[in-house]
Amino acid sequence: MDSPTSTATSTAAVDSSTTATVDSSTSTRIVGSRSSMIDSIRGCGLSGARIDKEVLRKKLVMPEYLRRAMADAIRSKDGAEACERHHNSGELRVPEDAPQCPMVVFVNSKSGGRHGPELKERLQQLMSEEQVFDLSDVKPHEFVRYGLVCIEKMAILGDLCAKECREKMRIMVAGGDGTVGWVLGCLAELHQEGRQPAPPVGIIPLGTGNDLSRSFGWGGSFPFAWKSAIKRSLDRATAGPVCRLDSWQVVISMSEGQVVDAPYSLKATEDCQLDQDLEVEGLLAEKMACYEGVFYNYFSIGMDAQVAYGFHHLRNEKPYLAQGPIANKIIYSGYSCTQGWFLTPCINDPGLRGLKNVIRMHIKKVNCSEWEQIPVPKSVRAIVCLNLHNYGSGRNPWGNPTADYLEKRGFVEAHVDDGLLEIFGLKQGWHASFVMVELISAKHIAQAAAIRLEIRGGEWKDAFLQMDGEPWKQPMSREYSSFVEIRRVPHQSVMISGE
Repeated sequence: MDSPTSTATSTAAVDSSTTATVDSSTSTRIVGSRSSMIDSIRGCGLSGARIDKEVLRKKLVMPEYLRRAMADAIRSKDGAEACERHHNSGELRVPEDAPQCPMVVFVNSKSGGRHGPELKERLQQLMSEEQVFDLSDVKPHEFVRYGLVCIEKMAILGDLCAKECREKMRIMVAGGDGTVGWVLGCLAELHQEGRQPAPPVGIIPLGTGNDLSRSFGWGGSFPFAWKSAIKRSLDRATAGPVCRLDSWQVVISMSEGQVVDAPYSLKATEDCQLDQDLEVEGLLAEKMACYEGVFYNYFSIGMDAQVAYGFHHLRNEKPYLAQGPIANKIIYSGYSCTQGWFLTPCINDPGLRGLKNVIRMHIKKVNCSEWEQIPVPKSVRAIVCLNLHNYGSGRNPWGNPTADYLEKRGFVEAHVDDGLLEIFGLKQGWHASFVMVELISAKHIAQAAAIRLEIRGGEWKDAFLQMDGEPWKQPMSREYSSFVEIRRVPHQSVMISGE
C-alpha cells in the first residue's frame, strides 16, 4: 500500500485560505516505509543544520496576553467569559504581530517509555508553558471548546493578532497513534461546527507502532538524540506541506443487554439505524444497543485483535513490563505465541478457527450505492481494514501490486485520501509472520468505500475487535446477530508532512 511520491498541497506559512482549501481531489502521496539507515540517522538527530533556539521561539510563541487568555479559558472552562475578562481588562497593550507559525503541542506523558515529562519540560523551554499541554491535565476537547473559542472570540472583537494566530495555528502531538487519533477526533468538532480552518497536525512519535507518524514522514521512533531532534521537528512543522487523511466511522450494533467494556474511542449512542437495503442472515433483535467511534489507521476483527487484547491487559496488570517500544514489541511477540495463532489446540473444533463461520461481509465500492457480498476466505483468522500505508510498526501487508494485478482484480493504487479501505486477511500465525517481514503479501480481499459485517453467534461466545491499537472483547449472542458498519467521515483530517 506504500506510495512513492508526495503531492501534498501547501505553502511555507499556511494561512486560513490555504488550510481550508487544500484540493481534496488531489491524491495525497505520502512516503511510507523508508530505509532503516535514513530512519536511524534522522532518529538520532544527526541530519540537518543547527536550529537557533531564539529564532525558533520567535516563530512559535504567541504574545503573552493571548497565551494568558487561552490558559484562563481552559482553566475556567468558559472561552467566551475569559475573552471578555481579558478584552475588557483595561490593560494598555501595544499592538503585536502574530508569530510566523503559532504552535500548540499536546504531550502524552504516559507514552513511549515515560519520556513525556522530560519532553514536556524541553518543549516549554523552547516555546512557552501555556502552549504545551500535558494530556493528563488538559484534554484536547478542552482546548478546542475553551482555549480556541477564546482566541476566536477575541478575533471577532477586532483583535487582528488573535485572528492571525487562529488562522496560522499548527498543532504537534507527542504520543502514539492512539493519542494522535484522539486529538484529530477532537479537532473534528471544528468541521462539524463550521469553525474553519482546522489546524494541521504534526507528530512527535512516542508510541510503540507509530504508523501514523511513519505514514506522514515523522519517523517510527522517539529519537535517541532527542533534545536537538525536537528543535528540528518543530522547525519542520512550521513549513511542512499540508496533506489530507481519510477518517472512518465505525458503528457497532448488538442486542440490548449485552455488556461491552468499550475503549475510550468507542462511545455509546442512541442513534442506531441499520442500512435497510441488506437482508439479515441471522435474527435481528427488537431492541439494539449501539456504540460508535472513528479510526484513522485500521479496524480489525479476529485473532490479531485477540492477541492485542491479551497483551493490553497484561501490560495494565504488570505496568513494569512496559518500559519502552522495544520491550513492548518483544513481549507482544512472545505473548502472541501463547494465544493459539501459531499452534491451534487440537481440542478446538476446526469449524471455530476461521472467521468464515461467523462473519458475513458486504461492501460498497467507490461511487456505487449497491451493496455487494464478498466471501470470506476459509483460511482467514483475522480481517483487517487498512487506511494507511503502514501497519504493525511500519509493515506493508497490502504489498505493492503491479498495474496488471490491480486491473485484473478491479483494484486501484492505494492512498490515504482516496476514500477507500484496503481489506486483507491473515491466516495462521506463520502466515502473519511472513506478511509482517514482508516476504509475502496478505490475502487480498477487497477495496471498499463502505463495509458491513454481520457477526453471528452460536458456539462462539466472544469476538475480538480493535481499531487503531485499541482492542476490546465483543460479546456474541446465540440468538441474534451483531453488526459492524464502517463509512467514511465526510470531512478529512489535515496533517503536516514531515518529509
